[in-house]
Amino acid sequence: MSSKILITGISGFIGRNVLRQLAQSYDSITAIIRPGTKLERIEEFVDKVDFAEIDLTDIPTLKEYLDENTFEIIVHIGAVRGGRKFSNSDYFDANVNATEQLVINARDNDSKFIFCSSVGVFGAIPLELPANNSTKRQEDNYYHFTKIRAEAIIQKYVLYGLKAAIVRPSITYGLDDYGFPFTLTKLIDKKLLFLPDQDVIIHLANINVITQAFMKLIEIDYQSGVCYNVADKHPVELHKLSEYINNELKAKPYSSKKNIDIRYFRNGEKLAKFFKSELWIARFQLISSNWYFYVENSYTDLGLKETETIPSFKIVTDWYKDLNSK
Repeated sequence: MSSKILITGISGFIGRNVLRQLAQSYDSITAIIRPGTKLERIEEFVDKVDFAEIDLTDIPTLKEYLDENTFEIIVHIGAVRGGRKFSNSDYFDANVNATEQLVINARDNDSKFIFCSSVGVFGAIPLELPANNSTKRQEDNYYHFTKIRAEAIIQKYVLYGLKAAIVRPSITYGLDDYGFPFTLTKLIDKKLLFLPDQDVIIHLANINVITQAFMKLIEIDYQSGVCYNVADKHPVELHKLSEYINNELKAKPYSSKKNIDIRYFRNGEKLAKFFKSELWIARFQLISSNWYFYVENSYTDLGLKETETIPSFKIVTDWYKDLNSK
């Protein structure tokens, strides 16, 4: 296809997978990458896309580039992610100000604009379950704050003609991602994961589901301003997922001796908040509280392939075993 596309965030897990699909169908793609990006992170795309080396925190350079270029579709996935050691100004420039510059370009040139937000706009632990478009937002860390602000800017420009769609991925799993699902698998393998003595329901997203959502929105004529929470078809009970992972790794259930009083997790969370450690706050919350989302409209509107975390999480356990066999 000949549509002229701009994409950001291709060195990250979601952006890389979306671009792989895009490159199979479109032949005019430009990717914004951070100056100095290591070749191994982008080399698979060298002969498939054009690169524009611009740091999303460098708003003047980004603005100058956008003033000189137009696109039919802008897929904005790039961001400074939570838990990273960046200044608040870097978070705000990359996640809010850069988004506005891209939005202005899309609005002025009548382009489609597809934005990668996060279910984190509802907070690490939503106030309502399943979290949906009407659920109260929570600025419980600065990353979530910037995503809330970015969404608000997009919706403002929708009123002035922007053709925008927002995708909110849940925590995503798949090959070559070393985030929460990989860490969960590693801790279970090492018998280091302690679980609360109560049921905890979580909602993960297979990377293929996320990629499908972006590709569908690129192809269809969506209603401007639409927002989709995207995750596997149903949430999963954490204890069942842990048993599944251990069965895949060691052909036996995970030891029930690793179940401890949930109050230990609550106390750990309080301690992490005292030391203002966003990373440890999130770790305690994610394995001791329920977090799941309303995704039904994502499957009905976008025709996503119904995916269940069990057994599709096998992609992570197989990859993990392969890594350890080398």
